Amino acid sequence: MTPYDDIAAPPSPPGSSAVRARPLTDAFGRTVSYLRLSVTDRCDLRCVYCMAEHMTFLPKAQVLTLEELDRIASAFVALGTRKLRLTGGEPLVRKGMMDLVRSLARHLRRGDLDELTMTTNGTRLAEFAPDLAAAGMRRVNVSMDTLRPDLFRTLTRGGNLAKVQAGIAAAQDAGLSVKINAVALADSNAREIPDLVRWAHGRGCDLTLIETMPMGEVDVDRTDEFLSLKDVRRELESFWTLEDLPLSTGGPARYVRVAETGGRLGFITPLSHNFCETCNRVRLTCTGTLHTCLGQEDATDLRAVLRAGGSDADLIAAIRGGVDAKPKGHDFEIARTQPAVARHMSTTGG
Repeated sequence: MTPYDDIAAPPSPPGSSAVRARPLTDAFGRTVSYLRLSVTDRCDLRCVYCMAEHMTFLPKAQVLTLEELDRIASAFVALGTRKLRLTGGEPLVRKGMMDLVRSLARHLRRGDLDELTMTTNGTRLAEFAPDLAAAGMRRVNVSMDTLRPDLFRTLTRGGNLAKVQAGIAAAQDAGLSVKINAVALADSNAREIPDLVRWAHGRGCDLTLIETMPMGEVDVDRTDEFLSLKDVRRELESFWTLEDLPLSTGGPARYVRVAETGGRLGFITPLSHNFCETCNRVRLTCTGTLHTCLGQEDATDLRAVLRAGGSDADLIAAIRGGVDAKPKGHDFEIARTQPAVARHMSTTGG
């Protein structure tokens, strides 16, 4: 038993049981059941569309401790969250990360959580995959935008593609299901998207394509790199048969099956097709800031509640207040001179 075993069902103060039992629903009737939890803003890669080359990372005192991350995540589980995704930066560079994974996995064993998963760049996956699987994780997403080692080094500013692919293989060997995430970039990887699909499907992996998003100041012009996935799908349908699937993994991707490869292909389209009407997700940064919309500057400071000595009831009230104010939708527009939001994706949690 860990010190946090009782957080999933904290003692209810008088008169609060009805408040706790009420689903975590926003003002537009959308029920929040999916938390993306950033454990660090740090990363061992510097992807050009995600970070500036010379990033200033947060001082340790501003970052939630593992115990604080556990407490907030467990409060969300108590409020009906069924899916928990660990993100970064790169989550596997966080010291003590496996202790957090093992602690949160208690919610899986109790049946209070359907899925505990992770998004990773794959650089340390070969090292950690067996432990992740042993803890109860069944699925990971791995970011990989190209099959060309030279382009991978350029896009990540020095990354080693072979290391990432070895991590994918190790994850599958450990029994983890792997989904590949690739950001579609007009001047970089557009022509090799069919090869990425074949590679992923040939290894039993789903592939999800993602439009580049205007978040944070970076060193490239996103308007040059933006590639509409409507255009990508149209191109793929000129030589492949794409069958729409009524599949949801809890996120915003719309899936098709590629008849010729037998695999699944997802499209995440925050710019060319707004998916806000079905949004069931919120994000917690590694500093304890709750963002209920990826493309808005809304923020609720949960770290302040914890460090002021707030009770579980105080924490739950703050979470409810943040979700109640969840915006109707984002307003990403790639052509703007300034990013839609100032914070980087690495800070927000991917």
